[in-house]
Amino acid sequence: MQFTVKDILEMEVTLALGCTEPVAIALGAAAAATLLPAKEFDGIEIWIDPNIYKNGLAVTIPGTGGMQGLDTAAALGAYGGNPMRGLEVLESVDEETVAKAKKLLAAGKVTVNLREEVGLHVRTRLVAGSDVAESLIVDLHNNIVSLKLNGKEVTSSPLLARAREKGGKRTLAELEAWLRDLTLEQILELTAELDESDLAFLEEGVNHNLALAEYGLKHGSGLGIGKAIDRLIKQKLMVKDMSSSARRLTSAAADARMGGAKLPAMSSAGSGNHGLTAILPIWAIRDFIDHDRETILRAIGLSHIITAYVKAHTGRLSAVCGCSVAAGAGATAGITYLVGGDVHHMEGAIKNILEDLAGVICDGAKAGCAIKLNTAAGAAVQAALFSLHGVNVKDTDGIIGNSTQKTIQNMGALSHDGMGQADKTILKIMLEKQMTKSRKSEG
Repeated sequence: MQFTVKDILEMEVTLALGCTEPVAIALGAAAAATLLPAKEFDGIEIWIDPNIYKNGLAVTIPGTGGMQGLDTAAALGAYGGNPMRGLEVLESVDEETVAKAKKLLAAGKVTVNLREEVGLHVRTRLVAGSDVAESLIVDLHNNIVSLKLNGKEVTSSPLLARAREKGGKRTLAELEAWLRDLTLEQILELTAELDESDLAFLEEGVNHNLALAEYGLKHGSGLGIGKAIDRLIKQKLMVKDMSSSARRLTSAAADARMGGAKLPAMSSAGSGNHGLTAILPIWAIRDFIDHDRETILRAIGLSHIITAYVKAHTGRLSAVCGCSVAAGAGATAGITYLVGGDVHHMEGAIKNILEDLAGVICDGAKAGCAIKLNTAAGAAVQAALFSLHGVNVKDTDGIIGNSTQKTIQNMGALSHDGMGQADKTILKIMLEKQMTKSRKSEG
């Protein structure tokens, strides 16, 4: 099945308010709540896969004054989420919603169940008197595939129509299978298909992610890395160059997003942080080179496609940090494109960054992600500039293959086959921390 660049942008690039894992939980709860006559619940129960659990555990939920947690996301979505907004479901959350959610949580009426099976999965069950409403999200964070009321399938909901419209015959699995067969040359050719409406959409993504960066730089949200880089440059302990500019802008946006700023990010391949990494390093270097709007936006389009291409190999959620290996690869390809490199330079840049960052783990979404985005942004610039000067990792090195396609395939094998136990170990450590925290709060 043949896909177009528009299909890729439609299925892989979308606005998301807050980290997409708790957002998926909130969306599932909000969708189920639409089936009930009133939003008063006796209980909420969710079943989620290990990676949704890992990524949703410790990240701040926007608009809540610093609240965190998988159970929190479910309660907020059920009481105040607008599922028609998709991954912006929490945009409608207000003080009343937060108060109701806190009351339900304090009563211990939200239960989180961890599935053993991997693969994006969020099942929600709301009980309200004699009524039971259920929803199921699989594969994509906003892909609602089933709604049930009192055990009977509901087929008339527009939320299901949205899911069919997004996927339909063209499912994510089919898109990813098609992407996996592409060469870097074919991916680069796709950027020629970007028309003015596509470029306008890509520019919208730049504006949203820049707004997050500006918020982070102003408020020092999260870890405050972006603002710290600003101070270090003013103190002349760092210099303002392409690398530091990319790191400053990207980490500041991550600071804001992971700190709970109520601003949406343009996500890429299912992740808002991927979107920040895929877009902002490219935008940040515009002051250092001759450029025009169209070339920059085409470079960003290429970055999104490469990000989706790598994720098609590594999996939607895994133990490997996608901001480093997927969006990082996208960003370095886009930077190479922007500074005049050809397909061979892009291939070298992608190999460079994967050799550099392939071992970066994903240990859940949290404020510390800003450090990893800082690293990925700087490495993306470095990998591109090295390749332009003929500095390229050799094909004989480690997991590096004799082509971009083979290198990414090797990265996928590492993610699926090699990192499975690492993922379980990471989750075990996080669960033990949660248990210790719970025991201390009870004591």
